[in-house]
Amino acid sequence: MRPVRSMTTSVWFAPGRANLMGEHTDYNEGYVLPFALAQGVTATAAARPDRLLVLRSRQVPDEPVTATLDSLTPGAVTSWAAYAAGVAWALREAGADVVGAEIDIDSDLPVGAGVSSSAALECSVALALCALSGDRVDRRALAAIARRAENDFVGAPTGIIDQYAALLCEEGHAMLLDCGTLAVTQVPFRPAAAGAAVLIVDTRVTHALVSGEYGRRRAECEAAARLLGVPNLGAITDTAAAGRLADPVLRRRARHVISDSARARAVAAALQSGEPAAETYRFTGQLLTEAHISLRDDFEVSWPEADATVEVANAAGALGARMIGGGFGGSVLALVPEDRMTAVRATLMEAFSQRSWKPPEFIDAVPSPAARQLA
Repeated sequence: MRPVRSMTTSVWFAPGRANLMGEHTDYNEGYVLPFALAQGVTATAAARPDRLLVLRSRQVPDEPVTATLDSLTPGAVTSWAAYAAGVAWALREAGADVVGAEIDIDSDLPVGAGVSSSAALECSVALALCALSGDRVDRRALAAIARRAENDFVGAPTGIIDQYAALLCEEGHAMLLDCGTLAVTQVPFRPAAAGAAVLIVDTRVTHALVSGEYGRRRAECEAAARLLGVPNLGAITDTAAAGRLADPVLRRRARHVISDSARARAVAAALQSGEPAAETYRFTGQLLTEAHISLRDDFEVSWPEADATVEVANAAGALGARMIGGGFGGSVLALVPEDRMTAVRATLMEAFSQRSWKPPEFIDAVPSPAARQLA
């Protein structure tokens, strides 16, 4: 950490992210292909002369959450504020000279929708606190610090994809990330060139990654890797290797991780190939739907609203669609020709109404730049 001139106020924005391909592959040290959204979280921070951290959220208009920096420990702060307080704790653990601060949070990301609102919160707060204290931290190191806040302070066993996407993605690109080596390749991703757009459909079924099912999937993947004699499933590139597992559950889990990591690489290669845009995006759409089937049947993390969304969107003209995020609730990403977008939205609204579900909400997902200072 290199000190620079400190500030008395600091305003930072960090984006949410959508994962084009590679789900539950990050903590298995496989490949992922996320891109940053235009929507995200803004942290407005003002320095305090004491050692207090005062947190407010426009989306949670309760009393401010106040904590003493020197007494922050995992479990000391709960609810949404744990993500922000956890960042202050993780920064101090990493040697940063965190100062007292009042931080106001604002967001236009839906919570629990699988678009990484928690990582956007962590990264915007981390950048704001570093600016206040005068600590300049490399963005890759800051991603690891933010991840530690989520893993060790909040208790959510997530991988590194969300923080890397928030801090390192580039406008008009998806980011191919090798979660084993943390090597990053920026991949051109401009669906408009093929007359298409990315639509995120928030099914409004919220999820919680601290729930037991997410942790169970991680444990199953670790067990499968041990039985296959590798440190993690990301080390395997041959999908057929999963067939060596006698346990049918572990076999399905491994098959999904290995195949979805391969799909991430395949989509990235197609986007970099220089092939005609229409052909490339048709191929990408096919792999999106293939990935959803794998998440539904092999990894078993889908939910009825997501399955219906994929089926209805594809029938209405989408090139392909799949659930995104950890699962058990959240959103679906659909790649849709622009001339079919109105029909896809209307058909989904009708399908949800017929099933007496809450109406879905839509997010136009445009590949956008990473976290940045606003003031």
